[in-house]
Amino acid sequence: MSFFKKYNGTTDLRLARLEKLIWVLIYGGLLSVVLSCFIPDEPSHTAVAMLVGGCILTAVGVGMLYYRSRLHQGH
Repeated sequence: MSFFKKYNGTTDLRLARLEKLIWVLIYGGLLSVVLSCFIPDEPSHTAVAMLVGGCILTAVGVGMLYYRSRLHQGH
């Protein structure tokens, strides 16, 4: 008996697309937040827009992750 459960993915195409979208949103949002820290102070509107946009994308991805955890794969 193993400590961690094995997850081999889902066979439902709709759920697989949802999982891919979730991780793209989370990682893309986090990347945008990190990159906004390296923008020079002169065009501060760009840095703030990237920071806010990245936070929103990450929050949407986490919300969709919670939504996905409540869905069940139909057989």
